[in-house]
Amino acid sequence: MLILVQIPCRNEEATIGRVVREIPRRIEGADEVRVLVVDDGSADRSGQEAREAGADYVVRFAGRRGLARAFDAGIDACLRLGADVIVNLDADGQYRGEDVALLALPIILGEAEVVVGDRGIAGDPGYPALKKGLQVAGSWTVRRLSGTAIADATSGFRAYSREAAQRLHLVSEFTYTLESLIQAGKDRLRVVSVPVSTRPTPRPSRLFSSTREYVSKSASTLVRIYAMYEPLKVFSLIGGTIFGAGFLIGLWFLYYYLSGGGKGHVQILILAAVLLIIGFQVGVMGLLADLIGGIRKLIGDLLFRVKRLEQDLAEKRPPAGTDPS
Repeated sequence: MLILVQIPCRNEEATIGRVVREIPRRIEGADEVRVLVVDDGSADRSGQEAREAGADYVVRFAGRRGLARAFDAGIDACLRLGADVIVNLDADGQYRGEDVALLALPIILGEAEVVVGDRGIAGDPGYPALKKGLQVAGSWTVRRLSGTAIADATSGFRAYSREAAQRLHLVSEFTYTLESLIQAGKDRLRVVSVPVSTRPTPRPSRLFSSTREYVSKSASTLVRIYAMYEPLKVFSLIGGTIFGAGFLIGLWFLYYYLSGGGKGHVQILILAAVLLIIGFQVGVMGLLADLIGGIRKLIGDLLFRVKRLEQDLAEKRPPAGTDPS
């Protein structure tokens, strides 16, 4: 069994070497542990530092593509290299390399297909109150949308079985953490959490410039992904609300009309008719989107089969853009 630890990084020359060196090269139940670093167009020596620290492979982009694309490229490279278990680890040193074994173990034992490292934010008294509240609220929302029981939905420390990784089809350009969990839940993969330890990072997050930006982008990502997987529920809720408002306004006009005061309130009738029509149309859009969603599931299954075939054929040779150390 081959475990591949992938590390997306950008301008992390100060920490990437330590992160690579901390990764255990022997894990019980695994025949081999290798390290792959995805250099997302770094302007510093991140790639060189990773190779000098012992990284087996380095995939380098000429320019920045973003965390989600770097993660996706790393997953694809790991699969082509024949990985049975893929562990994703941040390059900033927040997580401890020895905990890689904790995430890989449930997959090795066949007890899970996706494992998420739980940082224990909810019970951490030293974590800022505002960020803690946002993390707890966000994780609760993701649990409801995905049908999983993950306590730390934004944790980037994760492990995937080969099949779970092959089923990942990312759409978001912002981050993979939320979307991949919702996908895993909708695909009915077994997702579990394991507690992991963390340490302070020497720099602020580069994924977003402010808490407001993070909340805004995360919320839009959740809405977009959930609407893609559950379009009928989303459009039915919106359409039903609009239709219900039109119906109530229509009853209001009917009251005036039957009481002899309908004259002069025609605008109420017009508004009710417009809302009823819009609500009905939104409901029809939801039905069409649900039918398209069925086609999307078939395409997803086809992509899974194509990925598995291509990666199984290519696992004996390094993927394009891979630089073995």
